[in-house]
Amino acid sequence: MHRDLDAGSDHVLPAGTGATAGGVMLVLWSGGVPVGQSVVPAADLRSLPADPALLAARCGVAPLPRPGPAGGTGRADDVTVVICTRDRTDELAGCLAALGRSTAPPHEVVVVDNAPSSEATRLLVEQFPGVRYVREPRPGLDVARNAGLRAATTEFVAYTDDDARPHADWTWRIRRAFDDDAPVLGVTGLVLPAELETEAQVLFEDEAGFGRGYARRDFDAGFLRRHRRWGAPVWEIGAGANMAFRRAAVEAVGGFDERLDVGAAGCSGDSEMWYRLLRAGGRCRYEPTAVVHHHHRRDLEGLRRQMYFYMRGHVCALLVQFERHRDGGNLRRLLLSLPRYYGRRVPRFLERRLLRRPRPADALLGPQLRGAVAGVLFYLRADRRP
Repeated sequence: MHRDLDAGSDHVLPAGTGATAGGVMLVLWSGGVPVGQSVVPAADLRSLPADPALLAARCGVAPLPRPGPAGGTGRADDVTVVICTRDRTDELAGCLAALGRSTAPPHEVVVVDNAPSSEATRLLVEQFPGVRYVREPRPGLDVARNAGLRAATTEFVAYTDDDARPHADWTWRIRRAFDDDAPVLGVTGLVLPAELETEAQVLFEDEAGFGRGYARRDFDAGFLRRHRRWGAPVWEIGAGANMAFRRAAVEAVGGFDERLDVGAAGCSGDSEMWYRLLRAGGRCRYEPTAVVHHHHRRDLEGLRRQMYFYMRGHVCALLVQFERHRDGGNLRRLLLSLPRYYGRRVPRFLERRLLRRPRPADALLGPQLRGAVAGVLFYLRADRRP
């Protein structure tokens, strides 16, 4: 549920549903941007304060508008938006429709059709004037991202997923995040759930959601140095469903590593790119005013597969980062931190199973453990990049 503090408590923004196991996920907006969220018990929904200030206080949110224009007065005419997709025309149609409602349209939208099994995606794209179609026969999300990068003709390239729905102001807000600081090479934004209607969607949001909070954060080489011993948690920078780059910067560091992410190792092609940009001396920025809504997987079995590939990709990325930069923290995370973490989780899991008191997250433990082992094996078998 989304509530606009400026319009009063009777105005609910039509931006998706937010039911959770414990109530409703309430996202508060002010000045045209989200400013915070809270899980409200279902029984308390009727008693929420009508006064915006009291409602914000009830949810622990300061209703302060963000600086800058709130009415879509920015520009994005030097941005190419790339959507990588594979045989998911229903999801893609929703994403393209959302981009069509942009208050500041990008210079171009490029759809990369990744190893398609039919012409359905091409035929769909033809129904959207101004959207460019690129066919990439080699499978892999990072392969498709590189194809989109080569096809782009602008200084800035933004990426979103076919199952994401960008906010109307997304293009100019993510572009504007580059303006005030030249060393910013990459920007990510806030990813909110488009719906939380099933057990799997709630579990994903609780355990691995893409949200990174409501405050701007900058990451630079100092972030890597502070975390050098145990490996920099570059996944904190954001999510690949909502990211943008200076095109020249990504080209300078060699493009996305095609051993990673969906269709290959399974994940972390985005975070490994942020790692390289930081190692090159650049800066990455998390900008929460640039919002997309993401449709999480609805079924539990699909979520279990997703978590397997997330861990497989994460482990492979740690090895790739060590291979490229010889930062020992990546190996220490793989060989020490992860075993310690799961060494604590497994006994608790077994205890709950013995007492017949399972937690929903227990369903994801096995896939994560198998994925960690598979990540090492995948890396050892993958071709090395020059």
